[in-house]
Amino acid sequence: TLFRLLVSLFTPDEGASRVLDLDPVNDLWKLRRRVGYMPGRFSLYPDLTVSENLAFYARVFGTSVDAEMATIEPIWRQLEPFAKRRAAALSGGMKQKLALCCALVHAPSILFLDEPTTGVDAVSRGEFWDLLGRLRAGGLTILVSTPYMDEASRCDRVALMQRGRILRIDTPAAVSASYPRPLLSVRGGDRLGMLGILRDHPHAASVWPFGSSLHFTDDRAGASAAQLAIDLAAWLKQRDRPADVEPISASIEDAFMWDMLQSEIPA
Repeated sequence: TLFRLLVSLFTPDEGASRVLDLDPVNDLWKLRRRVGYMPGRFSLYPDLTVSENLAFYARVFGTSVDAEMATIEPIWRQLEPFAKRRAAALSGGMKQKLALCCALVHAPSILFLDEPTTGVDAVSRGEFWDLLGRLRAGGLTILVSTPYMDEASRCDRVALMQRGRILRIDTPAAVSASYPRPLLSVRGGDRLGMLGILRDHPHAASVWPFGSSLHFTDDRAGASAAQLAIDLAAWLKQRDRPADVEPISASIEDAFMWDMLQSEIPA
């Protein structure tokens, strides 16, 4: 919804915003010529070929594919072998690349991507972000919404949002470094049972499943993480739950989970 408001597709009930120093409500026609927008759901014409979709979007903006080839060339190189294929017959990754190409064909000043890789396989996600890296290196400003924290870590700045409210805005490194408590990784058998036991620990600030491990946050801010790991491993062993426990650095996902937890605590 936020991106649709910023690119003038929705009208806000209240409040105001500015994009490229333009008002999305009062300056919508000026703004639409200067922004590129790729929605989360594939929304190109499935019965048109790759070339036909691209040519159509170029004509909508009063330009041509040839005139804007310098902008889209890195993406077009990957799409060109499928130029005559109908869009509906493309793989998920190729559909996203075609949508990106169409969003760029008028050489926008800023690009909005709304969860562009949701439902795309990991290899295609990586390729897509490599393309975004090249566009960014060329000077294009890109705003991306994503549920994947590994993608967020590739951005210059990150805004963590929950229920429409911004929890934090900073660089990925600063977001991770902001984690305020010692963080431990716990690996052992019966992960679900271990989760319940760890949440009963007298100093458990939070315990979250994280891949094949559990991330345990101790509520003692100034304590040595190394000593806490030793103590926690001994505490688990006393309860017949032997586990490998080690201090770890927080990720963006850890910081996001912590910020969400804190936001739900009554003031």
